[in-house]
Amino acid sequence: MLENMGRMLNSAKEGKFAIAQFNINNLEWTRFVLEECEKNESPVILGVSEGAAKYMGGYQTVVDMVKNLMEYLSITVPVAIHLDHASSYESCKEAIDAGFTSVMIDASKENLETNIEISKKVVEYAHARNVTVEGEVGHVGGQEDGVVGGILYAEVEDCIRYCRETGLDFLAPALGSVHGPYHGDPVLAFDRMEDIKEKTNLPLVLHGGSGIYDEQIRKAISCGICKLNINTELQQAWTKGVREKLSNDSEVYDPRKVIKAGELLMKEAIKQKLELLGSIGMAFKI
Repeated sequence: MLENMGRMLNSAKEGKFAIAQFNINNLEWTRFVLEECEKNESPVILGVSEGAAKYMGGYQTVVDMVKNLMEYLSITVPVAIHLDHASSYESCKEAIDAGFTSVMIDASKENLETNIEISKKVVEYAHARNVTVEGEVGHVGGQEDGVVGGILYAEVEDCIRYCRETGLDFLAPALGSVHGPYHGDPVLAFDRMEDIKEKTNLPLVLHGGSGIYDEQIRKAISCGICKLNINTELQQAWTKGVREKLSNDSEVYDPRKVIKAGELLMKEAIKQKLELLGSIGMAFKI
């Protein structure tokens, strides 16, 4: 049964561990993530971007696929399905109506007042339907931005106001992480992260978790990070396995065999992240 992220992240906050959000892109990826998290008794958040939802046939198709896979695979660990970086209220509403249990509204490119206005509207609709909401203050850069370029660091006072006026459940403050591969070393503002944790008292989310050093992730958890978003590392691991298969087997043409060739390395990457975040064995303790 799908559940929202509330109990998950509040338990992580109390227990000083973090829960992984693994972004899914198709049926096989969803299956690989669910199987590995079930094997390791870890709660998991399935992240779905607007683009991935469109690729997979829409929000309702994604929800039905996840539910059917969970039943078919006898998944017992807590699973949330979360809309990642929704660009509008309408997109959040569509995902909620389809059965998503959590959404992220990303109006971080707007000024603070507009960000608050849009996010508050999403929160009101979501909370009336037992759906949790994540929001962003500042702006997390992309791979084209480099490590610091393109990042607008979150201000502590803005975070306090945003959380107070929107009533959202989880906060993703932009504090130096980027989406995609890092060009140089990640530079995270840990002091500010801890200050935001203390002054908002909400579970914090760290985007761009692929490529951040393990010691930095451990420190981030101690500073209030309860959810880590991971996508690129799984893509890289899966692609490596597929490339090896195609290089070593010139006769293969069955797409099932090609896609499955990335399973082992992808699952190894998933387990490494679960170990790092401390969520292994936590599924039935939250």
